[in-house]
Amino acid sequence: MKIAILGFGTVGRGVLACVEHINDIEIVKILDRQLNDEYPKLMTIDYQTIIDDQSIDAVVECMGGLHPAYEYVSQAFKAHKHVVTSNKALVSAFYQDLITCANKNNVHFSFTSSAGGAIPWLSSLKRAKRSDDIVSVHGIVNGTSNYILDNMANGKLSFADALKAAQDLGYAEADPSADIKGYDTMRKCVISANIAFDTLIDEKDVLVMGIQKITISDMNFFKKHDYRCRLIMEASLHIDKVSAYVEPTLFDMNALESNVCSNNNLITFNGKNTGDLSFYGQGAGKLPTGNAIVQDLLDIKDHQVVTQKLGKMLIIDNTYVKHAYYLRSKVTSDILTDVIDQQEIIAGNSFIITKPISVVAAHKLACEIALSDTDYFMAGIKESN
Repeated sequence: MKIAILGFGTVGRGVLACVEHINDIEIVKILDRQLNDEYPKLMTIDYQTIIDDQSIDAVVECMGGLHPAYEYVSQAFKAHKHVVTSNKALVSAFYQDLITCANKNNVHFSFTSSAGGAIPWLSSLKRAKRSDDIVSVHGIVNGTSNYILDNMANGKLSFADALKAAQDLGYAEADPSADIKGYDTMRKCVISANIAFDTLIDEKDVLVMGIQKITISDMNFFKKHDYRCRLIMEASLHIDKVSAYVEPTLFDMNALESNVCSNNNLITFNGKNTGDLSFYGQGAGKLPTGNAIVQDLLDIKDHQVVTQKLGKMLIIDNTYVKHAYYLRSKVTSDILTDVIDQQEIIAGNSFIITKPISVVAAHKLACEIALSDTDYFMAGIKESN
């Protein structure tokens, strides 16, 4: 199989490193914005040369972002080339368009590494649903946020210091917004739900809370009450509707999620026949992601791809899910009166545990609190099984 790599950053170099010892895959072109002297015979700045080269069987998109990645991938399909990518932003935003285009041109669109990195998460979902009905998907899918939360809890670091440590190690980007505000997790939630439930959901309908306002005072409260905080995506099927949301979530100390350390992921699906099946491991990184991309390429070469079907658009309705919430805020107004179950007031902050309320009500409440207190922090509370 002959391939071209689009983009030669961390992921592109990871693919190159993982392919070097595999005889069945040959890299014949590398597209990069600037030519360099490392691989002069492979480098090009002209994408059209890749499209016109009929010997190239597959394109590996490692550019990231939406544009021109969307246009390049679409052109590859129309040129009857398979595409493999780890670009979760692209897959989430253009899921229907890209799968439709790939199917129309009788080529494969594989994106196993877009959620879970090296973890065989999406491939296992596809296999499982051939003989089982998937009821829910949930878990830790962002290694950067998990590294930050784990270091704040164990290393007693401030959020700013934990974030800097993540950036120094290459776990977090210079602009970490997508990770800490939950958007990266949201995109992986969309992709996972679409596959699990054979549906199509829209990013804008997924409710999202991030971890950017968490403080040491929150961590001290969690420790006092035997909780650990993790950023979680969760989606469940409710007959003809889907719940889908992202939020910081508190687990008791014995939960699997509480014991996921550093930048690791833990992702679980629940099937009617199988019950819970969980997957643990590195969710990102140069070589883990590169290896997952190569696995997709080998599956295409060996005709072992489970073709993704497009289902119908389902409405997201987060009123189905109810649980208690933790809230730390200076707001003590009437908007909280009806939801407070327990309250501790320390140094001017109210540490509140709410009664069980719907995810919709909680996120609406958060928006109201933000009008008076932009430094508030809110997290769902997962009941022990």
